Amino acid sequence: MIDALNYEFIQNALMAGILVSIASGIIGSLIVVNRMVFLAGGIAHTSYGGIGLAVYFGIPIFLGASLFAVCAALLIAFVTIKNRDRTDTFIGLIWAVGMAIGILFVDMTPGYNVDLMSYLFGSILAVSNEDLWYMSILVILIVSFVTFWYRDILAVSYDSEYAILRGVNVRLFYTLILVFSALCVVIAIKIVGLILVIALLTIPIYIAEKLSNSLYIMMFFSSIISIIFTLFGLFISYNYDITSGASIILVSAVSLLLFYVITELIKYPNFRKNENR
Repeated sequence: MIDALNYEFIQNALMAGILVSIASGIIGSLIVVNRMVFLAGGIAHTSYGGIGLAVYFGIPIFLGASLFAVCAALLIAFVTIKNRDRTDTFIGLIWAVGMAIGILFVDMTPGYNVDLMSYLFGSILAVSNEDLWYMSILVILIVSFVTFWYRDILAVSYDSEYAILRGVNVRLFYTLILVFSALCVVIAIKIVGLILVIALLTIPIYIAEKLSNSLYIMMFFSSIISIIFTLFGLFISYNYDITSGASIILVSAVSLLLFYVITELIKYPNFRKNENR
């Protein structure tokens, strides 16, 4: 693996993995504490419509997927901000419509040669320098957003009624969280694919949540854990010649299982002693 670091595509893959891990650690924490996991899943699958449009009109995939995902996030925010009880129905609808739009535009594209499977299951080794610039700018925006408005985000995430009493614009921050979630989902698709993106946004966060006593620490731990999972998954992918996205998610899932078992053994030490008798 050390020798492989001489190749530019491996360097790009490692850098992309770190950038996406930081973004997904921060945004994933916001998604979890705001109970938006299903919303993020809807945005992830809806963004396939943007991929189809990008292929059809010959524009960069990231640009098409980002614009489509942001539009979907704005629409979701508008509909769900005051109608949380209707969220599941609307997400199911926009999920299906987005996928359908993407499939139709891909079908109508004459002689397209884009490997769409890479967007379903990820292709981290195909990350370009332009992709890295896009990811870097997004990470800077996300970190700046959380740094400057941390207290407002904290209030909106845990007690929106209290946030309103404090004069916080809950609608604005709710919408911004969804927009950043949409953009984070788009860059994560490049790493693990549309099918697996939710796992990347939730598994490290679940572990970090158990180890943290504040949202800030949770974001930090989530990013570090996600980086570890991503790099280890890439190492396994390179050595055994398997799909990188699936490898990263499997590493995450196995780590989550081990974490759960260890915490249960620590929680109930008497059970372990009785088993040894």
